[in-house]
Amino acid sequence: MPVGRTLLEGSPYLGVYVRVGERTALVPPSTPVATEREIVRVLGVRALRTTVSECEVVGALVAANSNGFVVGDELDVEERRLLEESAPVTVLRHRQNAMGNNVLANDTGALVHPEFSPDAVAAIGRALGVPAERGTIAGLGTVGMAGVATNRGVVVHPKATEREADHVRDLLGVPVHRSTANFGVPIVGACLVANSRGFLTGRPTTPVEIVHLQEGLGLLE
Repeated sequence: MPVGRTLLEGSPYLGVYVRVGERTALVPPSTPVATEREIVRVLGVRALRTTVSECEVVGALVAANSNGFVVGDELDVEERRLLEESAPVTVLRHRQNAMGNNVLANDTGALVHPEFSPDAVAAIGRALGVPAERGTIAGLGTVGMAGVATNRGVVVHPKATEREADHVRDLLGVPVHRSTANFGVPIVGACLVANSRGFLTGRPTTPVEIVHLQEGLGLLE
């Protein structure tokens, strides 16, 4: 399965800047052309260049699966138009407005920050078309940064407890594996982007970490 290592404007934290799904990658406008081409090649997606609420940290601000996007603040007309080329967009105003940081989702389920209200949890579930539940990973509410999920597997922070891992597995419907990336960084969701075809991680990620990530994301051939 395709695997790549790269930097985005010198940063190995690809998951902060890029949001990837099965069909589309949302990339900030400053993304170098060569990096965009690598994302397209490795993940088999089309790239859409956009900001979110005029910010370039797209991965941190957008929660997504194949059914929709969730953002925590208003989009301008062009931002909304670009996102809606791929899937419906839901704006959910909440104090925890960095939806990409606070939601871990695939096409089966969504784990969300424990500070979301029941109404907000239900709204996220409707927007993504999946059951949504509150939870933590390694005690962190920022579950979208503490894990990375696809329709094949989930990789989580190495200090995730058995109870947390079981919750993620049951909710997202795929195996859960613990790993680091970027040479020992535990917040794997900040380090890489992935879908069911492959993943792209920060350049410091070691060969051993890559094997763990391949196994956890169900990408070992």
